[in-house]
Amino acid sequence: MAPDDLSSDLVTRLQAGDGDAARAVFEYFTPRLIGLARGRLDARLRQRVDPEDVVQSAYKSFLVLLGEGTFASEGWDGLWGLLTLLTLRKCADRARFHRAGCRDAGREAIAPEGLPEPWRQAAGREPTPEEGAVLAETVELLLRGLDEDERPIVELSLQGYSTQEISEQLGRAERSVRRLRERVRRQLERMHATEQ
Repeated sequence: MAPDDLSSDLVTRLQAGDGDAARAVFEYFTPRLIGLARGRLDARLRQRVDPEDVVQSAYKSFLVLLGEGTFASEGWDGLWGLLTLLTLRKCADRARFHRAGCRDAGREAIAPEGLPEPWRQAAGREPTPEEGAVLAETVELLLRGLDEDERPIVELSLQGYSTQEISEQLGRAERSVRRLRERVRRQLERMHATEQ
């Protein structure tokens, strides 16, 4: 049911571009539509898709329909029905997109409800001075054992560059870059094994 302060000619006012009518629709329907979207998106999808974004997309489609004159004035209930349908279709589209092939959200592991997420804590904290010193020492040991032309490869690797990017930047064959990175990785594993 429509709130009492909204008149029955709301759709007509919307079609005429009345900002107050649009604001009333937005304020009245948005919480319900967000709840609907939240219920349609499972926990894995909600990690990738915000229900509020789905509702905004539904409103955008609604405004396009309204502007084209495709939306017939069926009153308040017709408006709710259309917004509900648009929201459900947007949820289905997002789910289909995020379950396709390599984006499949079903392949991701999620933490059980109520447990802290250690990966968030780890990503948000700075290393301790001791951890920073150990890292600096390890990098120094690695670089000390390399030739002058090999050091830039490891330095760029530590900065997050891919094998291909390093190859292009330094003018080295990808195979050479890949072999050096693998050799350094094995060396790090040996160093880690001897520490334990």
